[in-house]
Amino acid sequence: MSQQLFSSQRVITPEGEGPACVVVRAGKIVDILPFDAPRPPAEQHHDFGDRVLMPGLVDSHVHINEPGRTDWEGFDTATHAAAAGGITSLVDMPLNCIPVTISAAAFAAKQAVLAGKLWVDAGFWGGATADNLAELPGLLAAGVLGVKSFTIDSGIDEFQSVNQAQLTQAMRHLALRGLPHLVHAELDHSPAEAMTSSTSYKGFLSSRPARWENDAVALVIRVMQQLVSEGLTPRAHIVHLSSAEALPMIRAARAEGLLLSCETCPHYLVLAAETIPDGQAAYKCCPPIREQSNQELLWQGLSDGSIDCIVSDHSPCTPDLKNLDSGDIENAWGGISGLQFGLSLIWTAARQRGMSLADLATLMASRPAELCGLRDKGAIAIGKQADFCVFGPEQTYTISAEIIQHRHKVSPYLGHHLNGVVHSTWLAGELIYSTEAGPNFPGPARGRVLLAERESR
Repeated sequence: MSQQLFSSQRVITPEGEGPACVVVRAGKIVDILPFDAPRPPAEQHHDFGDRVLMPGLVDSHVHINEPGRTDWEGFDTATHAAAAGGITSLVDMPLNCIPVTISAAAFAAKQAVLAGKLWVDAGFWGGATADNLAELPGLLAAGVLGVKSFTIDSGIDEFQSVNQAQLTQAMRHLALRGLPHLVHAELDHSPAEAMTSSTSYKGFLSSRPARWENDAVALVIRVMQQLVSEGLTPRAHIVHLSSAEALPMIRAARAEGLLLSCETCPHYLVLAAETIPDGQAAYKCCPPIREQSNQELLWQGLSDGSIDCIVSDHSPCTPDLKNLDSGDIENAWGGISGLQFGLSLIWTAARQRGMSLADLATLMASRPAELCGLRDKGAIAIGKQADFCVFGPEQTYTISAEIIQHRHKVSPYLGHHLNGVVHSTWLAGELIYSTEAGPNFPGPARGRVLLAERESR
């Protein structure tokens, strides 16, 4: 059986960063040796010198929109972008595809379009909506990694939001299977300021206040407490946390033993409301990008463990839906496109705050893998799949439309000058992206479908 060696002076393992040689056989890590130890026989030896060998990232929050809205994005372009960003596994969201992934039949329709399009491994979230609760057992049995619900209008008519009773019923199904229930946590039950100018970012921010998030997080906690009183062990996860005001109640919920986790996203950590110009709808997302003071509290939440992971929430659409010409923020589609650039965006900001690449490997690889139940992903450790990102942390580049791999070259990050370059990405020991001479994406597409309760390879 063929054997490969991957060595570097800077290998990031769960124990930290240091020189090592990683031994790979049949796509799995079988040993990790000291760098200067005698090398076992191998057909290939890849020595990356001073470049960092870190685990392939796991992005558990990606809207790919196929089938049905492939003019927004698709599996081929999205997974190219993922590979170029050092991501080796992603999890697709149950909307904005057609049909939305709220039944076993819809999940089968999605799997039917994947052939030849996955350049990285892909798992899938299902949806729990007001009108699909009878479908949940079949959907969960089909292999989704968990489900997502909205407590506010999703923006898609066929993906209905849930009230407290429906959220409780759905989370009960998830708890019985030990799967996570992801929640878009906003509640618009309290008045907010109406936008007086459709192009004002400050007006948009005031129209979706932090208390909407805070109230929805409190709702999720109440539902979890009710299910615990029934003898169940629910797992809930707050997606794209924007409001740092919710962190104290999340910490308190954990202190009482609730399995509540949360994520945030690069746009909340590197963009701030004070610097967003009016009439620039590329910055619109829900919940919104908030003020610098809030952003600093999110970084503190990452440092103290209150926030579990960083994921992209890549949510693209066609350029016309972003109202780029009119600058109409109020009526533009809400979503940030940035799947390819998360590692560099976060590293550029994190290094200024004293965080290490080992910290980022935890936040962007191992913890997202744990959330999704992907036991052989997210770390350079014996028994894990040989998924790697080779990263040059001291190098710099500027984001331009020419280098964007996702379908539409629209992003609020255009022109940003970043630290850290992804030099290559490896999936199960096979090169899937490289900046060196030759094709950037040596084929064929090698990604595989990741289903719950099934080994990925």
